[in-house]
Amino acid sequence: MRAVGIALLICCGLAHAGPKLYVFDCGSLTFSDISAFSLKQDETPVRELFVPCYLIEHAKGKLLWDTGLPLTAAGKGEVPLDGGASMTYGRSIVDQLADMHIAPRDLTVAFSHLHFDHAGGANGFVESHVLMQKAEWDSALAGNPEFESSVFDGLKRVQMDIFSGDRDVFGDGTVRIISAPGHTPGHQVLLVTLDKAGPILLGGDLYHFRVSRAWRRVPTFNSDAAQTLQSMDKVEALVKATGATFWIEHDQALADTLQKAPLFYD
Repeated sequence: MRAVGIALLICCGLAHAGPKLYVFDCGSLTFSDISAFSLKQDETPVRELFVPCYLIEHAKGKLLWDTGLPLTAAGKGEVPLDGGASMTYGRSIVDQLADMHIAPRDLTVAFSHLHFDHAGGANGFVESHVLMQKAEWDSALAGNPEFESSVFDGLKRVQMDIFSGDRDVFGDGTVRIISAPGHTPGHQVLLVTLDKAGPILLGGDLYHFRVSRAWRRVPTFNSDAAQTLQSMDKVEALVKATGATFWIEHDQALADTLQKAPLFYD
């Protein structure tokens, strides 16, 4: 009878595999001076930061988490930035998704926050369903100078799903947005629970470097240092409670070990 029951569930579409997690290379950032991250030059040799985008494929839909560097930088080689920094972006996330026959209209999109290296592709997803943390959007609309509004101006035409706090994206606990403000007013992280790989925490910009996490360093450009430390406590408690693997999104050494789309984690 048990075997018959399972067969019926599969037949009727009531049983499904857990989500799949895809990692996309959405560019890199290089810094000559890391003092703005509250790190001394000799405290880490790391100067290159990976810029990822992630796709979570669930039985109820597809979520794109972060959209990488500005689309205008794609294919332009090394592009200089202020302060001796630079960015490099090979192929845009829109084109990479198209390779997998995925169009913006097929997606729900959410951002860890609206800095240009996480929301740079936002204007390419105005046909998507957009989830937006209220505090982040309010800050952006108020003209917060740390946000480059040109990269997400298109979202102003979108009927967004605006919320506050944590959010269970698909209603089954496998893909959870966790509010973690402080880096920006509406910064958030994402907890994805996979059948085989287990829970993975995508950390946004809670930390930029491994030593930032080890030493709880708060960048000088964060919107609220005290709030950042509270968010670190909240997220680290969640990691401990769930046994999640923490992915520092900008960790190039980690990125070098990860399989990239169209390969996936499940």
